[in-house]
Amino acid sequence: MEDLIVKSALQTIDIESSTIDALKGSINNEFVSVVQKIYASNGRVILTGIGKSAIIAQKIVATFNSTGTPALFMHAADAIHGDLGMIRPDDVVICLSKSGDTPEIKVLVPFVKNFGNTLVAMVSNKESYLGKQADFVLHTPVSVEADPNNLAPTASTTAQVVMGDALAIALLSLKGFSKEDFAQFHPGGSLGKQLYLRVSDLYPLNEKPKVSPDAPLRATILEMTSKRLGATAVVDEADTLLGVVTDGDLRRMLEKGEDASHYCAKDLMTAGPKYIEANALAVKALEMMRKYSITQILVAENGKYVGMVHLHDLIREGLI
Repeated sequence: MEDLIVKSALQTIDIESSTIDALKGSINNEFVSVVQKIYASNGRVILTGIGKSAIIAQKIVATFNSTGTPALFMHAADAIHGDLGMIRPDDVVICLSKSGDTPEIKVLVPFVKNFGNTLVAMVSNKESYLGKQADFVLHTPVSVEADPNNLAPTASTTAQVVMGDALAIALLSLKGFSKEDFAQFHPGGSLGKQLYLRVSDLYPLNEKPKVSPDAPLRATILEMTSKRLGATAVVDEADTLLGVVTDGDLRRMLEKGEDASHYCAKDLMTAGPKYIEANALAVKALEMMRKYSITQILVAENGKYVGMVHLHDLIREGLI
């Protein structure tokens, strides 16, 4: 049984790999024309299909939208029952179909042609009804599906996914779509947060532990524990940063075994502490914490201490 499982899985991978490799021949002048047509269009890309092709069309729509090409999905079966109304004059319509001869596609194509929209066929059979009626053909050749009966859409849908990705990335390249642009469409993702989340979005949510240089040891410890950040800034009357006292500083003091009852904050603090500007990206704070092996960092604005960011803040925001 194990041999059969492994053999079947490897055969599937081999068939689909060969199908993808065959797509290279479809990256031709017609492919270039489709990319240029979409790039120059003032409309959206409408992707449509039936069955498994409809599912792949939805995935391509998602990829287009996330990479800066506005796109919508229209189910081929629903199109003639009102969904045709989503098509605007400048839209480019891409119809996905393995055979290109399904009844729903044959009904849909004349309506799209009558609207005057550019019709692109993503089809395995270029000689099909869809292939012959389309303005452009993105050929997704499939010699055999991966299943033993050559029935279940497997290799054919893989070819469609890859062709859709090729279109999306070609358009992305033409537009000079950057990671900053990508982040605008993915503000909730970790990449988006790396590119827009700032220290100023985080530190106001925390307490602001601070003591004067002459604060007694007891007051310093209470400030650290009550604010629950594991450290306190040491500042002058104008909130200028002088130093920082951390849990580590307290441990080192205790390890010495000296009488520390007379100690003040200035006796414990690390002078010239590491800090980050409030307008810096939060990911920069993470980089500094990693570089200096610290779990919190002081925040300054125009040279004045304004708060603190803890490693837990960055974990909560998904930056780690």
